[in-house]
Amino acid sequence: MIKKEELLSELNRDLELLLGNERNMIANLANASALLFNRLPDINWSGFYLLAGDELILGPFQGKPACVRIPVGKGVCGTAFRDRKTYVVDDVHEFPGHIACDAASESEMVIPIIVKGKPVGVMDLDSPIKSRFDELDQRYLEEFVAILIEKTDFCKILDE
Repeated sequence: MIKKEELLSELNRDLELLLGNERNMIANLANASALLFNRLPDINWSGFYLLAGDELILGPFQGKPACVRIPVGKGVCGTAFRDRKTYVVDDVHEFPGHIACDAASESEMVIPIIVKGKPVGVMDLDSPIKSRFDELDQRYLEEFVAILIEKTDFCKILDE
């Protein structure tokens, strides 16, 4: 069985290869969400919310249908976006103002996507297991987001 750190490192290498020279935001985020959903154990949702006006709107994802709009500052996604920092939530039911899109979700990690100093969205991962995410996940998945930022053209969001 593959060790967790090796799996996460391989995930980041595979993202680099998968994206190649593609710069399209929708294509890259779609493939990234599929890669996460299919490779990370104990995940029931992986995807992205992108800034549209003064709220986050659902982007490419894998999993059950999700909330379409999240106000900045609301729920884990809106809070991570507003605060420009990663949130690792061991028990979503204890997070003030948690937005329950899937009742099966027990824990969550949300990483902001910050391009040229401006937040443009978040990467959201949900798990049906409490305390699913740890510091190792955070370190490697923040690197995953950094790879996405480097290889993806977010200019449409930046221009708004």
